[in-house]
Amino acid sequence: MTTTIDTPSPTSTDTGTLTVTGTPGTRYDEILTPEALDFLATLHDAFLARRHDLLTERQRRRRQVADGIDPDFRPETRPVRDDPSWEVAGHRGAPGLERRLVEITGPTDPKMTINALNSGADCWLADAEDASSPTWENVVGGQLALHDAIRGRLEFTGTAAPDGTPGKQYRVTAGDGGQDLAGLPTIVFRPRGWHLTEKHLRYTDRAGRPQPASASLVDFGLYFFHNAAELVARGRGPYFYLPKLEGYREARLWNDVFVLAQELVGIEQGTIRATVLVETLPAAFEMEEILYELREHCAGLNAGRWDYLFSVIKSYRTRGPRYVLPDRSRVTMTVPFMRAYTELLVATCHRRGAHAMGGMSAFIPDRRNPEVNSTAFAQVSTDKAREAGDGFDGTWVAHPDLISVARAEFEAVLGGRPHQLDRQRPEVHVEAADLLDVASAQPADGTTGVTAAGLRANVSVGIRYLESWLRGVGAAAIDHLMEDAATAEISRSQIWQWVHNRTTTETGVPITRERVEALIAEVADDLPRTPGNRVDDAVAVFRHVALDEDYPTFLTIPAYNQYLA
Repeated sequence: MTTTIDTPSPTSTDTGTLTVTGTPGTRYDEILTPEALDFLATLHDAFLARRHDLLTERQRRRRQVADGIDPDFRPETRPVRDDPSWEVAGHRGAPGLERRLVEITGPTDPKMTINALNSGADCWLADAEDASSPTWENVVGGQLALHDAIRGRLEFTGTAAPDGTPGKQYRVTAGDGGQDLAGLPTIVFRPRGWHLTEKHLRYTDRAGRPQPASASLVDFGLYFFHNAAELVARGRGPYFYLPKLEGYREARLWNDVFVLAQELVGIEQGTIRATVLVETLPAAFEMEEILYELREHCAGLNAGRWDYLFSVIKSYRTRGPRYVLPDRSRVTMTVPFMRAYTELLVATCHRRGAHAMGGMSAFIPDRRNPEVNSTAFAQVSTDKAREAGDGFDGTWVAHPDLISVARAEFEAVLGGRPHQLDRQRPEVHVEAADLLDVASAQPADGTTGVTAAGLRANVSVGIRYLESWLRGVGAAAIDHLMEDAATAEISRSQIWQWVHNRTTTETGVPITRERVEALIAEVADDLPRTPGNRVDDAVAVFRHVALDEDYPTFLTIPAYNQYLA
């Protein structure tokens, strides 16, 4: 049973209304103020219908690819691509975004917020999306943590030990203890994607029709409403990462949201800066157009490698063996179709004055295991040296211990410069066929590249991540890797594709539904059943999203609707 903490919605109004249906919590009223809810309602009035239309367009384009019509560069937007005269705002007039060599990512709960701000990174991707489980507590609690951190007053006490030992105290110690944002990583907030809803807030339109609120508008709106003026006063924002875009029209929608939001709170147009994650296959064909639509508010693009790989698998999952990828561990950033994607991103960004940000290093060091650390550091060094050598201006890591490793590789190439926008990459020529050459990742010996170990790893990672997500932890360290929703999507999507394409392992054993079911049972039996565990629920979700005939476009949607809403 939920509790409404706002007045009931009228049947007909001049404007829409937003009603809180989630359970009240400590200090929630500081975030869910009447003024903030009115601001959210105004955003929904202006943009919710366009959001629906764009999501419908996504479905149409997915059906086209399934029917054999490949994505391509749009002929109608060629004039934008061919016009050399325009650039994006970039980092000009955006203090704290000039130098972004290493960005750390993580959710916005108080402990992780403090750890990120103490990390020494150049920027912190404050993640309300793939690294966060969207429980109501996390949604509002994350806003509270950011609100307090921006004002230099965030502290956190861990849970006391069973013997009564007090919990660990966490506070910001970097800089001057958080009082001056200039001494801390620049906060870049990532709201949830356009496809997601927030069911603890109900929007009722002018005609009295209720529906769940847009998670994108809720996350962006609450953060912006409460913090934009404070961030401007402190010289550090407001800045955003935009996830899961599938084309330039979705970027245009975000730009219009920015324009209205700045007008409503009375800050100068162009104050917002956004970095767009290119993490879907359709967006790879519209990078330049996305930059153009956001040009007055755009800082750059990011190569969201794991979500991009998920998008490729999802797009071509029904197109036959030619598009079946081998084990996830074998699809590295050096395979030709992934290389084409990152080369195009760097060249596109630098042509338009935008930062090109590299992808996530998901390795998690183990301070008690030198052998694991040695392997992780070597792999991260190689990955970051490649990115810096390719012209990227910065990169992501998931753990503070990797910051110095990544920074060393970028400083070796940049030589003290804050970026390498002057490196234009005129030699890069990427065609549609290069981006779609999925078969280039398959082994040259004609085998599938799928192993029994890879199959089991996908089942294990998928279930263990979902179990963590259902408990409210959206960034989970599993087998020395930081897994989030994107990597779980790869795991379950590969299994769906392998089963439906009758893929065999390298040794010729068919991957069948029955074989996957047996692995699910084995993995579930091996997991500890600690108090509050969600193993059975995780198994149910994984079985649905990996084995059902109808493929859910995102695993988080059914999981959220059934268990978190």
